[in-house]
Amino acid sequence: MSVLVYTESEKGNFKKIALEVASYAKAVANQMGTTVTAITINANDTSELGKYGVDKVLKVNNPSLDTFNAKTYANVIKQAAEKEGTKVVVVSSSADSKYLAPLLAVDLHAGYASNVVEAPTSASPFTVKRTAFTNKAFNFTTIDTDVKIVGVSNNSFGLVENSGSASAEDFSPSVLDNGVHVDSVDKATNTVSIADAEIVVSAGRGLKGPENWGMVEELASVLGAATACSKPVSDLGWRPHSEHVGQTGKPVAANLYIAIGISGAIQHLAGINASKIKVVINTDPEAPFFKAADYGVVGDAFDVVPKLIEKLKEFKAQNA
Repeated sequence: MSVLVYTESEKGNFKKIALEVASYAKAVANQMGTTVTAITINANDTSELGKYGVDKVLKVNNPSLDTFNAKTYANVIKQAAEKEGTKVVVVSSSADSKYLAPLLAVDLHAGYASNVVEAPTSASPFTVKRTAFTNKAFNFTTIDTDVKIVGVSNNSFGLVENSGSASAEDFSPSVLDNGVHVDSVDKATNTVSIADAEIVVSAGRGLKGPENWGMVEELASVLGAATACSKPVSDLGWRPHSEHVGQTGKPVAANLYIAIGISGAIQHLAGINASKIKVVINTDPEAPFFKAADYGVVGDAFDVVPKLIEKLKEFKAQNA
């Protein structure tokens, strides 16, 4: 009857969101008076999960699962849920988990609440707080099915360390052959993933051309941030589409989002509203982004950003 949490990993290492959903699952387990079981797929060292509230780890090691497939992964998690007799399954709001969660809900005849931002307000009836209307509002959803699936909004609950440790158990579920075979996967290297980034530095057409992106990358490097861009920039081919954030691109839920030369179209704001602190740098004081920003600088990015980089480097040197 433990709470089951799917902890995502990449190349054997846990993603930040895996530790966040483990922390969330622990909060749910405390309310229900039970324990937390994590299922991992081709992860290396699972001991780290114990620090975030996991009591037991079901370790799945199978080379055929090296490449993500929503239907196959959902079936594996279903078998783990049935093995543990769990009534609550916790997943993240990553792109992968958003694909597999509805399939898992069908497999388990479960209710699924996505974009959850807080621990349940009530365990009976099981009620959670979720974002709505592209993060402009909240609603409270009650899940009344026997099995419940909770999708935790990225960077909403945070990492909560515990003093426990997790036991490990090998788990060998049957693996569906869905007929899909991946020949290769190409991923960017030596960059911070937008999904995992605490800080995102984004820029738009205000930079006037791809040749001016050096200062954006330098600012991101100083901050240890991911780089991103608006839709027009990726459409023009100035930056790769993998960096496009917004309603039609990748959603961002960073602790700090810096927008440089982005006016703030509604589609862009909808994709970054979940970020906690938003800073905008723009020459136009009437740019829509200023209404959504926590901090704003009216000025030319070509003057402001180099000065910001200089001050950040000075601060880092003084505190090294």
